[in-house]
Amino acid sequence: MNSDSDLQIAGDILAVQHLLQPAKPHPTTVAEFAALARAVAADRDRWAPLVAYDATTRWYHRLDTGPGYEVWLLSWLPGQGTGRHDHGRSSGVMTVLEGELTEHTDRGVRLLDGGARGAWGRVFAPGQVHEIVNDSLEPAVSLHVYFPGLTEMPMHPEGPAAGTARTSGPNVRAALSA
Repeated sequence: MNSDSDLQIAGDILAVQHLLQPAKPHPTTVAEFAALARAVAADRDRWAPLVAYDATTRWYHRLDTGPGYEVWLLSWLPGQGTGRHDHGRSSGVMTVLEGELTEHTDRGVRLLDGGARGAWGRVFAPGQVHEIVNDSLEPAVSLHVYFPGLTEMPMHPEGPAAGTARTSGPNVRAALSA
């Protein structure tokens, strides 16, 4: 019987650099992006002091960037919304940190809230059309992770996913959406 452990056979694993896995440059799966969103959401001290509200449009702040992705913090007063849009070639994960938002899609309407009803987050694919609106009477705050970073937000004409409020214009940063 051999009493040598794997560590004794391999030696000091930290001294054998070729055995170490290289660090990932950024999350690569939906689960990893959702974990990133959860980690940022859990760090309330990081994002809560930054939240502001704007009576004329949704307020937004780029909270973080990484190789190929962006993390955005948005606030929504009652009645504010995105208009019917997609995110071009970007995929994303969004979650509501405070309050509640309503998502309108061709498949129907979904309430998104901070977890009270279990609707913690939402994943969307490139080109997926939706509209997000604050239909409640209270302000809301949401967190969005885009990969790759958001470079376009094509607006779509009225249709089954249409809601009430609209934000439009050529400046994607000014029209940053859910």
